[in-house]
Amino acid sequence: MCDTQHPHFDIVAIGCSAGGLQAARALLSALPRPFPGVVVLCMHRPVHRESHLATILTKACHFPVVVARHGEVLEQGICYIGSPDMHLAAGPGLIAQFIHNGFYRGHNIDLLFQSLARHAGSRTIGVLLSGLAKDGVEGLRAIKETGGRALVQSPSEAEFDELPRSALVYDGEIDMVAPVRDLALEIGRLVDVGRDSDAREIVA
Repeated sequence: MCDTQHPHFDIVAIGCSAGGLQAARALLSALPRPFPGVVVLCMHRPVHRESHLATILTKACHFPVVVARHGEVLEQGICYIGSPDMHLAAGPGLIAQFIHNGFYRGHNIDLLFQSLARHAGSRTIGVLLSGLAKDGVEGLRAIKETGGRALVQSPSEAEFDELPRSALVYDGEIDMVAPVRDLALEIGRLVDVGRDSDAREIVA
């Protein structure tokens, strides 16, 4: 295991809504390659419309973007998304779980982030990008409070700044507020620090 000085971050949870597609594409395309971690992304989408999000994001980045299957173990080097009407969450052992649209409608970023906080908080980097309202703010706080990291896109860069500003006003401690390109660099640094620490311990 890694020590507390060099925690092992290998999960990146991304949340966004309005204006988030462009920001998510930019973030994914700027992550290190190969990427030694699991990426899970939650974006608000119309429920009763066919979604091409996986195809769009795959064209923008260097690793596959897939719709998770209920019960599968989330693997490194893949970006997982849910479907518009079935909200993605993480269960024990980093197993994908789907929750029917209903109570969590409009709160699906919080659902994903809070599930990761419960089961893998100290391994998780939470990221909030462009969006409206404040879905994801409570989840980002939960990730931070369980030992993870909290990153937020600069409101001045976001196409819709309400979600990033909500995170800054209502959330707990934020580790970094920056443009997407800088967030990607920080994610790469955090993942590499944990990986390098693991390598040192194995050699030792």
